[in-house]
Amino acid sequence: MPEIVKRRKALSVSPLKASATIGAALAFLGIRRAIPMLHGSQGCTAFGKVFFVRHFREPIPLQTTAIDQVSAIMGSDEMVVEGLRTLCEKSAPDLIGVPTTGLVETQGADIRRAVHLFRQTYPQFDATPVVPVSTPDFSGSMESGYAAATQAILETLVPPATAAGTRPGRRRQVNVLAGSHLTPGDLEHLEELIELFGLRPLILPNLSDSLDGHLPETDYSPLTLGGTIVEELRTLGDALATLVIGDSMQASADELAARTGVPDFRFAHLMGLDAVDRLIATLAEIAAVEVPPRIERQRAQLQDAMLDCHFMLGMSRFAIAADPDLLVGLSQMLAGVGAETVVAVTPANAPALANLVCDQVKIGDLEDLEIGARARDAEVLIANSHALHTSQRLGIPLLRAGFPQYDLVGGYQRTWIGYQGTRSTLFDLANLLLSLEKGAIHPYRSRLKQWPAEGSRGDLGEAA
Repeated sequence: MPEIVKRRKALSVSPLKASATIGAALAFLGIRRAIPMLHGSQGCTAFGKVFFVRHFREPIPLQTTAIDQVSAIMGSDEMVVEGLRTLCEKSAPDLIGVPTTGLVETQGADIRRAVHLFRQTYPQFDATPVVPVSTPDFSGSMESGYAAATQAILETLVPPATAAGTRPGRRRQVNVLAGSHLTPGDLEHLEELIELFGLRPLILPNLSDSLDGHLPETDYSPLTLGGTIVEELRTLGDALATLVIGDSMQASADELAARTGVPDFRFAHLMGLDAVDRLIATLAEIAAVEVPPRIERQRAQLQDAMLDCHFMLGMSRFAIAADPDLLVGLSQMLAGVGAETVVAVTPANAPALANLVCDQVKIGDLEDLEIGARARDAEVLIANSHALHTSQRLGIPLLRAGFPQYDLVGGYQRTWIGYQGTRSTLFDLANLLLSLEKGAIHPYRSRLKQWPAEGSRGDLGEAA
């Protein structure tokens, strides 16, 4: 278990984390015809929306209660009630998510009481699900907020098996509780893997359907254009099994298991040969079929890539800054190919960090990453786009991972998981190390032979 070094600074220098509020909003964006309404000031929502738009390069449906200085002091329940009424009347969404911000949490707002007041005031909108979740941005990170919102969705929309009449195994369906570290490209690849075993995946939240980057046939909509269908959440109890991806989703997994009785299989991540082998073996067990030849071919391709890259990656030194689930996955994948994580920085503490393959992990910011990488002679950085200037000052390359990625087109769609995703990551890392001439074999030049001066035409020029 690595040593966890807690934050001792009075401020963040070059902050690393995205807030829990943003994480909760992202989870709601994975539900079809939904809209998150952030309870806070206009600036809180506008700041998050800018990062969403720059990362996904898509229109992002996001609303706010837009409290002002008076309501911040006198109380803001009315703003929640009227905001929900307006959304129900104008957009008729299938779901409204209401995450809180640090401003109203400091004020002492009770978001569940405000939603209860809305139900009492406007009973005509009882058919519209409203999911409140407490996500102060001064606590936790994007990962914890995303997990809290997913759990709140399950608590609000998934009835107990006795009430819903569901029975595990009635459908050839596999539920997937997807952690925040999975990109739309990851989720799309995971869907394909599950379907290859003759199973139907039901992913919650499903960003691969809502933020995968596609041109819709309809005109502009104030709601999400894809994602998990709200009505289908009632069928979670009929599934054969549930796959839980990411240690941050443990509480959500416990909630779903208690409500439905569906057995679950939990994975810290799906990067690296060992982790993907376990996933494939689990799917074969659930479906009671042999592993498809296509997947066996992908595994052989990854093994070949590991051989091709081992000269570059073996004994290489990496510095990583990411949320806990992604950090653990990257460190274990690198350890599997003989690389070393010499610096690990994460924005918030979490139980998952116990599985990190590193001597020490720092709860901190990008300044801590830079100081550690310089002291430990890191060769490559892995972090989000905020670390670009850090890599430039250190003079080492950066592989962008996590949220946000605003200076790279298509970063949100990159596939990191599975045999194919791991293979692509190893190639990218090996190429970055080749740019440092790591593992390169230079031609031998004998000291006994006289070579032409650099830049001269040499023997060929004289012969011509």
